[in-house]
Amino acid sequence: MFGSRMAPSRLTSTIVAISFGLIVSLFIPSGSPAQAGSQVQPPFWSSKPDVAAFERIENERLAAVQKSVEQITSVTGPRTVENTLVPYDEAQRQIGSAASLAGLMQQVHPDATFRDSATAMTSKVSSVSTALSLNRGIYDALKGIDLSKADGVTRYYVERQLLEYHLAGVDKDEATRSKLKQLQERLIDLQSNFDRNISDDIRAVTVDSAAELDGLPQDYIAAHKPDADGKIHITTTYPDVFPVLTFAKNDELRKKLLVTFNNRAYPKNEEVLMDMVRTRAEIAGLIGYSSWADYNAADTMIRSGANIGSFIQDVDGSARTMAAKEFALILAEKQKTHAGAKEVEDYEGGFLREAVRRSNFNFDSSTVRPYFPYPRVKQGVLDVASKVFQLRFQPEPNVPAWDPSVETWDVYDSGKMIGRFYLDMHPRAGKYSHAEMSPVLTGIRDKQLPEAVLVCNFPAPTAADPGLMDYNDVVVFLHEFGHLMHWILAGKQQWAGISGLSMEGDFIEAPSQMLEEWMHSPQVLATFARHYKTDQPIPAELVKKMNRAAAFGRASWVMAQLGYTAASYEIYNQKPEAVKLDAIADEIHKKYSPVKITPGQHEYASFGHLAGYSSAYYTYLWDKVIAIDFMTQFNRGDLFAEAPAARYRHTVLEPGGSTSANVLVKNFLGRPQNMDSFRAWMGEEFEAASAASAK
Repeated sequence: MFGSRMAPSRLTSTIVAISFGLIVSLFIPSGSPAQAGSQVQPPFWSSKPDVAAFERIENERLAAVQKSVEQITSVTGPRTVENTLVPYDEAQRQIGSAASLAGLMQQVHPDATFRDSATAMTSKVSSVSTALSLNRGIYDALKGIDLSKADGVTRYYVERQLLEYHLAGVDKDEATRSKLKQLQERLIDLQSNFDRNISDDIRAVTVDSAAELDGLPQDYIAAHKPDADGKIHITTTYPDVFPVLTFAKNDELRKKLLVTFNNRAYPKNEEVLMDMVRTRAEIAGLIGYSSWADYNAADTMIRSGANIGSFIQDVDGSARTMAAKEFALILAEKQKTHAGAKEVEDYEGGFLREAVRRSNFNFDSSTVRPYFPYPRVKQGVLDVASKVFQLRFQPEPNVPAWDPSVETWDVYDSGKMIGRFYLDMHPRAGKYSHAEMSPVLTGIRDKQLPEAVLVCNFPAPTAADPGLMDYNDVVVFLHEFGHLMHWILAGKQQWAGISGLSMEGDFIEAPSQMLEEWMHSPQVLATFARHYKTDQPIPAELVKKMNRAAAFGRASWVMAQLGYTAASYEIYNQKPEAVKLDAIADEIHKKYSPVKITPGQHEYASFGHLAGYSSAYYTYLWDKVIAIDFMTQFNRGDLFAEAPAARYRHTVLEPGGSTSANVLVKNFLGRPQNMDSFRAWMGEEFEAASAASAK
C-alpha cells in the first residue's frame, strides 16, 4: 500500500499523490533546497528533534509557505513562470514537507506525547494548506501565467493545478470558501483521529496453553510463551493474527481472534467515520457534486463515481463464476470433517483455503516459511529490485532515527546517488499496524533527492527466533518496495508538484502490484530463498507447487477486494442520512462473500482506507487490472531481462506526474488497458487443470 495518511487539502493531496507529503531534511534551510548528491542533504532525522524542535521545524515550514504567497501576490507586472509558478511550487513543497512530517510522526514515533503533538500539528498544517487552496488571488495568478513559451510538462502542471483549485472551491463566493475551509480542517481532524484510534488499539486474546496453538508453525509457538499469568497472549498485530487464521486447528481461537481483530477501534471510529461521511458529503455538495464519490473521482483516471459503479459490475461479472468454483472446493474440504455441511464460517475461510492447497495441490504453506527468514528476505528484495531497476543500494550506518530498529539506505544509479530510504519494519506499540511506503522528501531535479520510508510489521528476528515470514508477507515486502522505487525513480522532475507519485491517485498501486509477480518466479526466488537452518535453496518443485496453489483463490480474493471496494463506494455515494454502516456491511457481505459472517463484528472501524482512500478503494482492483496487463510486456521466463525493465522504468516510472497516467499506460502497452489478461489470470489454475485432465 502506498501510505494513505490524511491530506491537508484536496489541492495539496493531489500534488503529493493522494496524501503523501514531502519532508525536507531537517538540516536544510526552509528557503534553500539541498543540492542533489551533496553533503547538504543529510538523512532527515539527523538532528534528532524532540517535540519542541519538531514543532519549530513545522512552524518554519509554514512561515516559508506564507513567504512564497506574499512573493506571488506582490507581483505587479505580467505573470510569468519565474515570478509566479516558481514560488507557488516552493509553497507546495513546504506544505507537503510539513504535512508529511506530521503524518509520519503520528504513525511511527514510539512516544505517545510526540504522536499527540504530530496529530495537533497535522491540523495546523491543514489550516494553512486549505487557506492556500481557497486563495482566489493565487488561483488568478496561476491562471494569468503566460504559458505560450513554456514546455508541455509545465503547461500540464499548471492546467492540473487549476483543476485542483476549481475542485477545492476557489471560484465560489467568499462565504462558501470560508465554509469549505472549516470543513476541510474538520476533515483532517477526523482522518487523524480515525487513524490514531486504529494504531493505538492493539487488543489481545488469551489461551491457556500451547496445546491450543496446535497446527501453527513451531517457530510461532516458540515465540508465544506464557506470560507471568501463565496465559499465552495473541495480539491483533499482523504477525500474530494471520498465522492463526491460516494454520490454527482450534476453531474457537480463530473465531475469537478474528472478531477481536475486526473490532479494533470500535466503537470510537463508528461516529468518527460517520462524521467524515457527513463532512465529505457537505464539501462535495458545496462544490456542485451530488456525492463525494463523484467529486472524489473528478481528477482521476476513472473520472466519475458512475464509472466506479460500472467498474464494480464489470469485475463482478468477470470473477463471480470462477469464485463460485473455488468456494465449491472449500466447502467440499469442510465436508470431509463435517458431513453434509452447507456453509463456511468466516473464521474457517483461511484455514480451509490452506487445507485445499494441501489436499488438492499437495502444498502446505508452512513448508516454505523456513526459506523466508526476515534478514534473507530483506536482502533478497534489495537484490531483486537492484537487478530489475539497475540500481545499487548502500547502507548508511549509525544514522539517527525515531526508533533504534530503523535502517537507512542510499540509492545509486550509475555511480550517482539518486535517493535515500528508511526501513521501519517491525511492530511496536502505537505504530501504524499495516504496511505502507511513506514518502518523506520529494525529488527535484538538480536540487533535492527523494527520500521515503517503508513502514511495515514483519516478524523481528532475534537470537532465538529467525523471524520467519509467510509467503504473503514476502510478496507484501516487494509490493511496498515497488512503491519506494517508483517514488525515487520519479523524483527527477523540474517541479515538486509533478515529481514523485503525483499522477492520478488511482494509478498509484499499479506498478507495485505488477512487481508482486516477480515473487512467483522460480528464477527470482532461487536468488535468495534458502532454508534458515540448512542454507539449502528452495526446491524448484516446491516453488512450482506453491505457484499452482497460489493460483487457487485468485477469484475469491478479487471478490473480497470487490466487497471492500463496494463498501467504500456505497458509504460515500449516497446521502449521509441514508448511510447505516452495519446494514451496508451486512449487505456487502451477502452480495460478495459466500461465507457466513460471525455476528458482532464492525470491520469498518479499522478499515483505515475509509479515511484515506475514502470512496477510491477501487484503486487496488483498477490497478491490478493494469498490473496484469503490464505483465504482457515482460518475459515471465526471464524477469531479470534488462530491455523490458528499462523500457518500463523510462516509460512508466520516471515520468512521475508529468503527464496523465492514462498516457503512461498507453505508452507502455501500445494501447489502452483492458481486462483480458486479468480474466485469464483469475482462471489460470482451472484452465491448467482442465488442460491436464484433457490429456
